[in-house]
Amino acid sequence: MNRRNFLNAGIGLSLLSLIPRRLIADNISYNPLPETVKPLRLKQGDKVGLVAPAWLITEKELQASVERVKQLGLEPVYPSNILDKHGYFSGTDKQRADRFNDMVKNPDIKGIIFTNGGYGCARILDFIDYDLFKKNPKVIIGFSDSTALLNAVHQKTGVVTFHGPVAQTIHREYNKMQFRNIVMNPSAKYLIESSGSDLAKSAQDKVLERYTITSGRVQGELVGGNLTLICSLMGTPYQIDMKGKIVMIEEIDEEPYRIDRMLTQLIASGELAKASGIAFGVCRKCDKSDKTVAPNSFTLRQVIEDRIKPLDIPSVYGLSFGHNQCNFTFPIGLKAQLDTDKMTVELMERAVL
Repeated sequence: MNRRNFLNAGIGLSLLSLIPRRLIADNISYNPLPETVKPLRLKQGDKVGLVAPAWLITEKELQASVERVKQLGLEPVYPSNILDKHGYFSGTDKQRADRFNDMVKNPDIKGIIFTNGGYGCARILDFIDYDLFKKNPKVIIGFSDSTALLNAVHQKTGVVTFHGPVAQTIHREYNKMQFRNIVMNPSAKYLIESSGSDLAKSAQDKVLERYTITSGRVQGELVGGNLTLICSLMGTPYQIDMKGKIVMIEEIDEEPYRIDRMLTQLIASGELAKASGIAFGVCRKCDKSDKTVAPNSFTLRQVIEDRIKPLDIPSVYGLSFGHNQCNFTFPIGLKAQLDTDKMTVELMERAVL
């Protein structure tokens, strides 16, 4: 998936579906998940740490991040070596993890917002001080490559983390509204609906197409994020526990056959079939195909419906999250209700204290 560029910028398949309705693998076990812990809400004037846990960040991107976080009424603070370069990373694995750990243990820092995505969060997971984070729970938010870090932290600590805009994209009005309503000024219950602009464009813009895959209304804790990163965690100590969960999935710049491959991996693992619900965000640049590689490519919708429908799990495609200009915040580890006909996600409790 080409995350950096994003920040800067009727064939039936039923005969191909040979997946049992409820394929469950028996050879995967988990340690019991820690009790859910909610971080303190962010308030106007709070200091928040900006960290680049993956790709390197330029001075221009850093200044844009600073200004956009200030628009939220928060005071951004960043480490002096945030512009360091180590190949395509913003420092070595240990350096990037240390910056995150330092922000966690600093009592003046009330939350952490990732500046960008790219690639690299999976490499620092072994260096994160999870015990420290559990003792000092804070709001952490990002998306794309941050999927690995957000889910790993929740899996290891029980602390609710937040999949939402990075600092460079948090300034858009819909994004700011959703962030404030969930992380700063929460209500006892909160209904997340896709943005009005996405809904208005969905009839004409295939990228924003919305459709119910399998009808239903279910409850479960939210997990997930970027499909590539979800797959990359499989078979590791940070693998996402999907049993009874609402699995949120988004992607960018992957051809239909690659989406097919990744969804097939999740199905073959037995994990996705354990989910209570599945919600896809907007998968930009995923409905194209290199004709030299796949001259008779299926469409993205055909692939998704072929892979997901046989699971018989309430599922929907096209919600406003992911590599999309409108990117709502959802709390990983919080109980929610997915309505695939209304195409909404309702938070059943506050995500922050």
